[in-house]
Amino acid sequence: MIQIQNLRVSVEWKEILRNIDISFELGKTYYLLGQNGSGKSSLALTLMGHPKYQIQEGTMTLDGENLATMTPDERSHKGLFLSLQNIPEVRGVRLGEYLRTIHNRHIATGTKPLSSFLCHRYLTTLTKELGIPESFLDRDLNVGFSGGEKRKIEILQMKLLNPKYIILDEIESGLDIDAFRTVAELLARVKTPENTLIIITHNFRMTEFVKPDEVIILKGGNIVERGGGDLVEKIGMEGFGE
Repeated sequence: MIQIQNLRVSVEWKEILRNIDISFELGKTYYLLGQNGSGKSSLALTLMGHPKYQIQEGTMTLDGENLATMTPDERSHKGLFLSLQNIPEVRGVRLGEYLRTIHNRHIATGTKPLSSFLCHRYLTTLTKELGIPESFLDRDLNVGFSGGEKRKIEILQMKLLNPKYIILDEIESGLDIDAFRTVAELLARVKTPENTLIIITHNFRMTEFVKPDEVIILKGGNIVERGGGDLVEKIGMEGFGE
């Protein structure tokens, strides 16, 4: 479980999150909703340990351990995964080698790392499952890929690392209607009782594919409303209000 208590966060001495109290239980799906600038992405980046976001007060724990004392790399090893709005392209790094590196860095101590041959064979089973051409493994990381292809590669990373807590920050960004549907359907298949999805979105159609257990509304850096799936319908008809 991720537990956040009385969290206050600032950027360059400007307070952007205040009095955040929330828990994310394993096995559930949460939606963080709100207008632009309400604090949704700031909360995600704070959880992941972005150095720009300074905790002024409060606590964040992951399965009882203090998140605030962990580096982003350590948080990743503990089971946190963050999908960013804008996916960077990295020239000179082949996708297959990148995936092998992150896999071998995340496996348990004492487990033998996968060789290039064995990892490639394992990755091809995952690419086939996700509808990703095997040839993509030999291309530079995210270079020249469409928005939908980049999102599929992120889901490939999720399948490979099997994180416990998956934060998705506007993954619909840059997707056309068909690509959105494909990615949403793949996410629905990624969700299991052994992981948690924390979804930040402006596209409420996502709830048709991945049903929410709880919906949290942020405004001005505060949590202002919480509820179930019916809250999404209410906002869809009435908006977030002033």
